[in-house]
Amino acid sequence: MYRGIKRFLDVIFSLAGLIVLSPLFLALFLCIRIESKGPAIFAQKRIGRRHKHFYIYKFRTMRADTPKDVPTHLLENADQYITRTGRFLRRTSLDELPQLFNILQGEMSIVGPRPALWNQYDLVRLRENNGANNLKPGLTGWAQVNGRDELPVAIKARLDGEYVKKMSLAFDWKIIMMTIKKTPAAEGVKH
Repeated sequence: MYRGIKRFLDVIFSLAGLIVLSPLFLALFLCIRIESKGPAIFAQKRIGRRHKHFYIYKFRTMRADTPKDVPTHLLENADQYITRTGRFLRRTSLDELPQLFNILQGEMSIVGPRPALWNQYDLVRLRENNGANNLKPGLTGWAQVNGRDELPVAIKARLDGEYVKKMSLAFDWKIIMMTIKKTPAAEGVKH
């Protein structure tokens, strides 16, 4: 019953978010396109529920000539590729907003473990031990509100395991409220 209600709420909130935030989407789209050539939204390969690959949507924060399929943390001198608008988007997490489309499509949920990058085999392996790979990935999650990029992989996986054990609408609501509180302060954001 929890999963059915959660999916219903995911659809309602993602649809409402896309409608209400459409002026913001347009403004960000224009800012990205004015500053740098290339598409405003890009798709990034991630690992979803039960190891299935899918593409999350994000506002582009890097120049179009950035090496393809290389995560930011693996780029040599990544800062040279990040645009001014991109820094703002990353700091405020607004680059993640297009994932509302992924939620609407059923590939993601509002709350769940963040989708691992296609090459984060260590995180996927550790999540396998606690059942977190069997969940839809989330726009936000328990690990996100407890450290985000600053967390070592083993701690992220442990927190994802805690989420599996505590899953409920009340716990999801707590995570959403913590996300709203922590996002403006850019807590745990590295790039």
